[in-house]
Order: sequence, then C-alpha cells, then structure tokens
Amino acid sequence: MLPRSLLGIPALAAAAAAQNVNFQGSDSLTLLDNAIQLGSQFDGTDAIGASDEQAPSLTSVNNFINFCAGRTLTDGLQITTGSCNGIPHGEIPAKDNMISAIIINPANGAVIQSGETFNIQVQMANFAPGQFTNAFATYYSVPQFLNEQGIVIGHTHVTVQDLGSSLNPTTPPDATQFAFFKGINDEGNGQGLLEAVVEEGLPPGNYRVCTIVSAANHQPVVMPVAQRGAQDDCTKFTVVGDDFDINDAANNGAGGIDAAEQAQEAVELGPGAIDPDADDDAGEGDQDDQQDNGDNNNGQDNNNDQDNNQGQDNNNGQDNNNGQDNNGQDNNNGQDNNNGQDNNNGQDNNNGQDNNNGQDNNNGQDNNNGQDNNGQDNNQAQDNNNGQGNNNGQDNNNGNNNNGQQQQQQQQQQQQQQQQQQEQQRQQQQQQQQQQEQQRQQEQQRQQEQQRQQQQQQQQEQQRQQEQQRQQQQNNNRLARLARRSFVA
Repeated sequence: MLPRSLLGIPALAAAAAAQNVNFQGSDSLTLLDNAIQLGSQFDGTDAIGASDEQAPSLTSVNNFINFCAGRTLTDGLQITTGSCNGIPHGEIPAKDNMISAIIINPANGAVIQSGETFNIQVQMANFAPGQFTNAFATYYSVPQFLNEQGIVIGHTHVTVQDLGSSLNPTTPPDATQFAFFKGINDEGNGQGLLEAVVEEGLPPGNYRVCTIVSAANHQPVVMPVAQRGAQDDCTKFTVVGDDFDINDAANNGAGGIDAAEQAQEAVELGPGAIDPDADDDAGEGDQDDQQDNGDNNNGQDNNNDQDNNQGQDNNNGQDNNNGQDNNGQDNNNGQDNNNGQDNNNGQDNNNGQDNNNGQDNNNGQDNNNGQDNNGQDNNQAQDNNNGQGNNNGQDNNNGNNNNGQQQQQQQQQQQQQQQQQQEQQRQQQQQQQQQQEQQRQQEQQRQQEQQRQQQQQQQQEQQRQQEQQRQQQQNNNRLARLARRSFVA
C-alpha cells in the first residue's frame, strides 16, 4: 500500500510557493499566442548549420500540443510498458548556471569492505536541492523550474550497479538492475554537498556509482546549450570480503521490491488516486454522537441519521424499530414527536411503561390495532381496566381526562406536518431552479467552447495555409537557386 507520507507530499504547490514560482495560464486549456514557439515550425534543413547528415525535424504550429493524443499518457506515473508525456521541458537556466556534479566518495578505484556501512557523497554546483515530489504520483508531471537566482530546483539520485568480474567491462550493465539506489531529497550541507548512506554496505564485487540529477518531478535536468560538460558523474570502486548479503536498496532487495510494487500499485489506481488507507479512520469517533438526550434504541433507530432533539424523537414520520420501542421505554422526555405514526407493528411494546410523562404525542393515533398492550394502557403502571381497554373514549390514566389535550396536540402536529411539507416543497422548487440555472450555464459554456474551438480551428487552418505557402515559397526559391547554379555551370 502506498505510504501516506509519500502520497501526502505536495508536488508543485509547495515547491512553487516556497520559490515564488509563477506561470501564466496554468489553469487554461487554450494555447496562448505568446507561448507559441516559431522554432517548432521549421524542420532545420535550410537553417544555419544545416548539413546532409542531419535528419529533418518534425514540425508543429501549435507546440505539439496534441502530440500524445491517442497514446498512453504518462499521467505522473512510472509506466513500465512505455508512455507519452505531454508536459513541456519548462524553464531552462542560463549558460553560466548550468549544473555540474562530482562524486567525492567513494573515490575512483576505492576498495571497501563488504557488509560495512559507507557514505556516497556528491558535490553539486549551480543546483538548488531539496525539492523531491511524490515519485509514485507526480512523475514527470510538472515542467522544470528555476528559483529566483535562475538555478534549477530539484534533487539528485545515486545508483550503484554491479559491473561483474571487471572494473572495465565492454558490455553495458542492465539498466533494470542495481545494487543500491537512493533519491537524496534534502538540501545537504547548504553548500551543495549531498550524501546518501549505504546501510550495511554491499556484497563483494566491482561497482559503478553514478548520479542522476533531476528536476523536482524527477525528469532529467535540461540545459541551455548542446556543447557542455555533463551534469552527472560516475566513479568505479571495488568491494572485498565474505559478506554476500544484498543491500535492501537493491532492485531485488526488500526496499527495491517494495518501491517497485508501490509504483505499480499507483499505475493500477490511476492518476491522482488517493491512498485507499488514508481516510480509513476519518469517520471514526463520530458514530456514537447520534444518541443524544435519551434515545436508548441500541442502534435500531435508523431514522435519518440522528436523534439530536433533546428529548424529542423527530424521526420524520416513523419510529421504525421493528415492532419494538427498544429497551422497554420510550424515553423521549415527554414527547414522541414521530410526525403521525409510531409504527411499532401494532403494539406499543414498552414493557409496561410508556414513559412519556403522560403524553403520547403521536398525532392522535396510538396504532396498536385495537389493543393497548393486552388490555392495559400501561401508562404509569396500570389503566385499572381489569384486562379490558374500557375507556369509552377516555384515557383514564390516574384520573386525568386527556382527550381534549390529545386533540389539541393532534391539531398542532397536523399543522407542523403541513408546514414541513410546505418547506419541503419550497426546497424542492429551489433545487429545481438551481438545477435549471446550472443547466443553462453549462449550455452557455458548451456554446462558448464550441465557438472557441471553431476559432482555434480557423486559426490553425490559416496557420497551416501560411505554412504551406511559406514552404512552397522555399521550394520555389530552391528551384530558382538550382536553376541559377545550372545556368552558371
């Protein structure tokens, strides 16, 4: 499962905010005019420096904006079967700010004892380390960017590979195999010195250690000129001894296998997926807050989420307790405001007590199918009817004639029901109006998008025609030059 600590790392947001990085049109789906690069519209065959050995470049009038359409998108994931990444290279430093690296330790030709911990140290120049986004979710997903001093923001990795029987093999090592790998995600000593610890060392063998300098989102750093020194460094060293345990950070070690599995899990979940375990506990602790002020139904009062009415059981019309008002008592502090029905399957099964303080405010109906608890209205112990509900229209509980009071309560509850129904109708009308407004706005947006696409298509068509005219003119010029050369010859 993906670690929360990794999935919780903000990618560009924190890094950009920390470095005051701003970019125009970051939330727009439109290619802005001032972002179109004319250099992509020429194949280079007749430009300065052209030669017959060069291949013509592909061309585009829209910055190859749809280059990855129809292909498997990288989408911030480490897709092992290949993908297409449509994210631009981003900001490129000035020539004087190009990155350089040198490995301090292990030195070239060093001999290290097997199984012993050692440090890999790299000295960097013109580099702002310490920005390391989630490699499982934001891989290559953001352009390279610079800090205020024009220095590339990012991090470096160190990777160690077994070269076999010689420090100078003639066969390149398999790029999928490594004896140790580590992304260095801190700022080092503040002077460009970065370090990774190889815990418990390496087994005996001949090794090469290299840096992989990357931007914040793990892509190789991009420099401004072709002719330059390398941004990465490698050295070779030997490990001797008799400890043949592989390092956990090898591709076949515990850490390497775990990292590969997590990367594959991220691919399977898809771009932007949240760690499935991240919110497991989010709702815990809130489930017991639904039994406020005496609704002792042991979890069986499933009526619209909560009985939070300080003594009133406002269950929107039904107390659906499967024939029982649980725990023997309807402890509602005097009122069972169930909006018209106490649907207890024909019986008010309160174990002899309807503890409603003398009032069963069920909108005038005690739906007990003709019997009030086997001949007894057990409100305050007994209705003294000798086994019969002989109340002749009166609920003679302790000498009180409650018919008038019950009728008033029935009328009040009926009025409350009507008011609630009216309020529900008003809310439904508001929702319908809101939905209609949303649909209208969506339709406007759709029409605007259609117009924008039509305009964009027209512009692209104009650009295409202009490009055809330009190429035709170039061809005509070439033919004219050839004709002149032939004439001179």
